[in-house]
Amino acid sequence: MPSVQTLDDYLTESWSVLRRTPAHLPAALTDIKLGEAHQAPLYIAPTEDEAVVRQMLTEHELSGVELRVLAHGPDLQAEDHGLLYLPHPYIVPGGRFNEMYGWDSYFINVGLLLSGQVEQARRMVENHLYQVKHYGKVLNANRTYYLTRSQPPFLASMVWDVFEKTQDRQWLNSTLPELEATYEMWTAEPHLTPETGLSRYYDMGEGPAPEVVIGERDEEGLDHYERIRRVFRDEPEGLGYPLELYYSKKDDALTPLFYKGDRTMRESGYDPSDRFGRFNLDVIHYNPVDLNALLYLHEQLMGKIEEALGRGERAKTWVQRSVQRAKKIDQYLWSPEDGLYYDFNIRTSEQRPYPFATTYFPLWVGCCSQERAAQVAANTERFLTPGGLVTSLHRSGNQWDSPFGWAPLQMVAADGLKRYGYTDLAQEIAERFCSLVEEEFARTGTVVEKYDVVSRTSEVSSDIEFGYSTNEVGFGWTNGVYLHLKNQ
Repeated sequence: MPSVQTLDDYLTESWSVLRRTPAHLPAALTDIKLGEAHQAPLYIAPTEDEAVVRQMLTEHELSGVELRVLAHGPDLQAEDHGLLYLPHPYIVPGGRFNEMYGWDSYFINVGLLLSGQVEQARRMVENHLYQVKHYGKVLNANRTYYLTRSQPPFLASMVWDVFEKTQDRQWLNSTLPELEATYEMWTAEPHLTPETGLSRYYDMGEGPAPEVVIGERDEEGLDHYERIRRVFRDEPEGLGYPLELYYSKKDDALTPLFYKGDRTMRESGYDPSDRFGRFNLDVIHYNPVDLNALLYLHEQLMGKIEEALGRGERAKTWVQRSVQRAKKIDQYLWSPEDGLYYDFNIRTSEQRPYPFATTYFPLWVGCCSQERAAQVAANTERFLTPGGLVTSLHRSGNQWDSPFGWAPLQMVAADGLKRYGYTDLAQEIAERFCSLVEEEFARTGTVVEKYDVVSRTSEVSSDIEFGYSTNEVGFGWTNGVYLHLKNQ
């Protein structure tokens, strides 16, 4: 049986196993989420130097790779789906996710830095900066069908973490244009909601997500959309929003707004749960706790960056922005009755009382008062299970609800509680989750994407009804979070 020491070796080796370089391009161009049997094209932005990329392909004996340039449009566009070029080696999550992801990369970088791989962590950041410069945003991942959306914004945190290791102020200064552009994207409409001054997730694309139509089918051969349409037709109750927004009963058809909501749910990273109403479809009408806490952290870190670069007045501007956001988070997202942070519905002007582990984000970023932290800590027993924190208190058949737990939320909660002095509680969460990872590694020899924290198992597929039911092996962010929690 593998031992914990073997798990340590596994985690060390995983960074090499999950690392993608030009030599891996032929395999990466085949996208299993689209069922592709042939190599897809490699795309570059119109702003990239095509000759430089062609020279790279020649040097690595990849002249057979088809290189195309994205077309200009409202967003950059591709005639056929393919892989988006990135200039540096990167770490992928694993399994069906064979590209560089947005918020996964933050937690992967946590592990890389703990493993002493500072240069690889810097390259991960530089790939994200490259995406902002050439593709307009930190992408959900570097595939063409992700060009319309981002993911939860961790870029400022990634930059600051690397800077703390290198103390390279010239490099830090070079990141500012992309950090400012990222902030502007999240704080301008349609991501900004003028009603509250807070932000929301919002995918800029239309229609079905290609990777869902092909890559998320059940045993009957029905895709995610066909299964939801069946629910709307046969069991349209307890949705948390008016059915007619997303389904036409007369036509037995999903509406254009349905696809906007579905795509936006994927930008949120929580795909899917019932946190924003059934199947997260109503996410477009919410100011989420996690997003606005992360933007508070972005503002705080921009202040620290400007201070480190000797620009005190500019630092003060960023700090003032964070103070204003913290007030709005308290005004709209805090529930004094329940002692939890909830997402705010701008359509109904009400919070959605759906207890979810994102309630720990304000603690993690430090915008929470000590009194409110105490109330969240007191509610932790509701989320605490034998294997760590459960994502929500509801069983919906979605992978981001009960009984499932995910590594990033264990880290956010444990670190947030520890920040406010709840060290024993933080340690309890860490120990329960890490012991589950260790036990399942001893049983299977792998580290995976998600766990049933209630039953303490990685056998999750039978309980997942919507989305993809597989449990991917690798797994980048689980590796990083495990290393972090074990080193606290």
